[in-house]
Amino acid sequence: QVQLQESGPGLVKPSETLSLTCVVSGDSITTNYYAWSWIRQPPGKGLEWMGSITYGGNTFYSPSFKTRMSISRDTSKNQFSLQLNSVIPEDTAVYYCARDQGVYSGNYYYPGYYGMDYWGKGSLVTVSS
Repeated sequence: QVQLQESGPGLVKPSETLSLTCVVSGDSITTNYYAWSWIRQPPGKGLEWMGSITYGGNTFYSPSFKTRMSISRDTSKNQFSLQLNSVIPEDTAVYYCARDQGVYSGNYYYPGYYGMDYWGKGSLVTVSS
C-alpha cells in the first residue's frame, strides 16, 4: 500500500517561504514512470495543481507558480519537497502531495493524465502575520 504524508509548519508569515515535505512509503519515488505532485486547495475553492517531479528528477511547474516555487527530492529518504517563496495570505490552503500518472512530452507536462492514484491527507498552511 502506497502512503504519502505531508509535513511542515502550519503557519507562515507573509513574504516568507513555505516549505513542505512529502514522505512516501510503499513505493519508490524513482519508480518508472510515475511523477510526484503538489496540489493545493484554498478555502472554498477547487484543487489546483502546482507542480511535479518525475521519477527521473525532471520538474514541471504550473505557470501560476513557476516564478516562486521549486520542487526537490531526496531519493535516499524517499521524499520530495515543496518550497513556495514570497507567500501571501491568498496562499493559505490545504496542500496535498500525490502520486501522479501524468504524461510529459518535451517541455509540456499533463498532470493527472491517467489519474493521481495516491494522496496524502493534506497539510493546512495558513499565511498570516
